[in-house]
This record gives sequence, structure tokens and C-alpha cells, in this order.
Amino acid sequence: MSTSTATVLQQEEEKPKSNVPKEKKKKPKKNRKILENWQLYLFVLPALLYFVIFHYIPMYGLQIAFKDFIPALGIWGSEWVGFEHFARFFDSYYFWNLLKNTLSINVYELVVGFPLPIILALLLNEVKDGIYKKSVQTVTYAPHFISVVVMAGMIIAFLSPATGIVNHFIELLGFEPIRFLADPDWFKSVFVLSGVWQNTGWGTIIYLAALAGVDMQQHEAAIVDGASRLQRILYINIPALVPTMVILLILNIGNFLAVGFEKILLLQNPLNLESSNVIATFVYTAGLLEAQYSFAAAVGLFNAIINAILLVVVNQIAKKTSETSLW
Repeated sequence: MSTSTATVLQQEEEKPKSNVPKEKKKKPKKNRKILENWQLYLFVLPALLYFVIFHYIPMYGLQIAFKDFIPALGIWGSEWVGFEHFARFFDSYYFWNLLKNTLSINVYELVVGFPLPIILALLLNEVKDGIYKKSVQTVTYAPHFISVVVMAGMIIAFLSPATGIVNHFIELLGFEPIRFLADPDWFKSVFVLSGVWQNTGWGTIIYLAALAGVDMQQHEAAIVDGASRLQRILYINIPALVPTMVILLILNIGNFLAVGFEKILLLQNPLNLESSNVIATFVYTAGLLEAQYSFAAAVGLFNAIINAILLVVVNQIAKKTSETSLW
């Protein structure tokens, strides 16, 4: 036997022996890491329990969407009807109106509301005066902490055609008062713009945090090369925000059909129902007010499935185009 052949045989005999202890050592190492970092796992436990108790266990009740649920008979005792409630919703005269209102409000909110926090963050990042910058941040952040009920009350009071400050200002300009909440054409603008006023400042926080991580040496090098402030914003700051923008856009699309239910319900009235009735408010009316539990569950499940599909599709598109995604 040659020397090379003997060497090869010796290496083959040694390979399994060297792999066995490595495979055995993996599990103890993992267990040791868990024990060493038990405090971190303890911190995660409340969040995990929250999702299990309030999000996963209630999914057991989704089966009533496929049954003619009668509370006296219970979930298991109710008759199975399959996709009857889904077909009823799709064939109803109000299906397309609900879908149109839900999509139009969300698209309006995304087009107007998504870029504004980015613009405000870029502007605040360029402000060097500490007192002025903090004052602007305080003023723009404050509306976020107003509750939905109080916000709706403020909107109704400010836009009242008789006593509202907005209509008083319109009358001073020589125009007739506008019934904002009684006109379906105005409802979407009132809803979206009031939401922009309330949430734009708060939305800048995460973008300012991303801008704080930009290496100042890039700006210094750009200044040396003669770049203007606008050029530095375009070629340094905005590219640094792109990953954050993509992630937030994916999350927004994931809740695309989940319009602010409480606010719409508080601002809704019979006069603006034509443009304010969305899937979320319809589920509330059908399920809680009219006690159509199975039908409301079917509509809500349809809403959730569409949101999940949009989330997956947009995430895959973002992953292929920008290499930034949630997973």
C-alpha cells in the first residue's frame, strides 16, 4: 500500500470520530446559553403570553364563520354551512361600496400620511438650534397623545357649521359655511388630514433615530467636495432612510384594510355613511348591533386574509427590489 493511500484511509477513519463530539456538544451549548440569558427570556415571556392568550387561542372561534352560530347551541353544536356567509357578503349590494371606501381611505392616507414624517424628520435633522428644534418636536409630538374620543370631539366641535372655528374663519373670508361631516365628499379628507396632524410628528421619531446613525464623515467628505445641503440630503440622508422606509411601508400595507375603526365610528353619521362605511364598521354593526355573529366573523376573516396576502406579497417585492424585508 502506498503512502498516499494509507493517508486517505487514515483521514476517512478520523472523520466520523471528529464529527461525533461536535454534534453532541451543540445541544449542551444551546441549553447553557438559555440558562445564562434566562433574564432575557423572562422579559420576552409576557409578550409571548399576550400573543398566545389574546391572538392565538381566540382563533379557535374563527370556525363560526363557517357555521350558523347560535349562542345557545355553542360553537360545536351550531350547524356547519361552509362558505354560505362569504357568498352572501360577496353577492350583497354593499360589498363594492365597502371595499371602495376602505381602499380609498387607506390609499389616501398612505399617499398623504406616509411621506410627511420623512420630510419632517429630514427638516428637523437640518435644524441646529437646540431650543427651536425641541420646541417644534414637542408641538408636533403632542397631538399623538390625544385619545381617539377626544380627537373626534375636537373635530366635531371645530367643524360645526354653526359654532365651529373653521367655519367662522371661512365666513370671515366671505364664503358660505361648509357642512364637513354632513357631506360624504368631505369625510375622507377630514379623516385623513386630522390623522396626519395627529400622527406625523410621532412618526418622525424612528426616522430621526435612523438619521442619527449616519456617519458624519460622509457629510464632511461631501462638504469638502463642494456638495450643497440639498445634495447631502438627497445622496446621504435619504439613502440611509430607505431600509426604514421599506420596513414601515410593509407594515402599513399589512394593515391596509384595517382602517382606524374607532375614529370612523365616532365621526360617522347617517349623512356621511355613503363614504364612511368601511369593512371594520360594517363588522361592528353586523356582529354586535345586529347579532349576526357568523356573518360578521366571515367578513372579518375575509378582511384579515386580504391583509395577510398583501403583507406577504409586498414583503416579497421589497425583498427582491431593495433586499430589505421583514423576513
